[in-house]
Amino acid sequence: MSPAETALPDLVDSHCHLDFPDLVGELPEVIARARAAGVGRMVTICTRLKNEPAVRAIAEAHAPVFYAAGTHPMSAAEEPLATVGELVALARHPKFVGIGETGLDYHYTAESRAIQQVSLRLHIEAAQETGLPLIIHSRDADQDMEAILAEGMARKPYACVMHCFSSGPRLAEAALEMGFTLSISGIAAFPKSQELRDIFLRTPLDRLVLETDSPYLAPPPHRGKRNEPAYVAHTARALAPLFGLSLPEFAARTTANFDRLFPRAAGAQQAA
Repeated sequence: MSPAETALPDLVDSHCHLDFPDLVGELPEVIARARAAGVGRMVTICTRLKNEPAVRAIAEAHAPVFYAAGTHPMSAAEEPLATVGELVALARHPKFVGIGETGLDYHYTAESRAIQQVSLRLHIEAAQETGLPLIIHSRDADQDMEAILAEGMARKPYACVMHCFSSGPRLAEAALEMGFTLSISGIAAFPKSQELRDIFLRTPLDRLVLETDSPYLAPPPHRGKRNEPAYVAHTARALAPLFGLSLPEFAARTTANFDRLFPRAAGAQQAA
């Protein structure tokens, strides 16, 4: 086996929730396991702005961790609407790398779709003003999601990642036409996810990044258990052969894509 084959892959977990109760109690160990698996950087996502100070503190305390903040669509009816000014102010922090997650979720919270749409538009405006990428959650809302993202793009271009992409081919095509990135989670490694894998295989390789969405959606062999950033290596290992790449090659390509999408985190040399 060559040195390249035995070396740790250069991976990034572009979306996790290190402040959630499942993970926050053992952060040093979680981060150490990630580093041991070749995951050099992680982006932890704040889903309610009232929790932003705690999420920011995690990023400040751990060199490999960056963060983003926004109002999750499932919380949009319960939380005060984020203002563009509030999001822009948060974005001044050097480890703040993205706006969101925001978006639309009509699966669990269809009754709040109107306020979700208002919130999404505010986050789009903040992404346009800051130049930081928008982080989108979309579930059972493909038509409205495409329309609102395109409406924003027509006003002013912005960068965007479709987090944990598991929607249909039409939304994938529309997102790619707008220059967006699709994020691969552990769902893509599930045996019955062939339709989703087909979408990713039709996607240009330079428009894909990896994530865990920890503590949710653990890939095999940990499916059904708590997820954590180290497990992005399992997803990468499962997907790399589909692209005809070795794990190190697939890791390098998706990490380069992460660096282009999240320039504030690009090339950061983190302490072990």
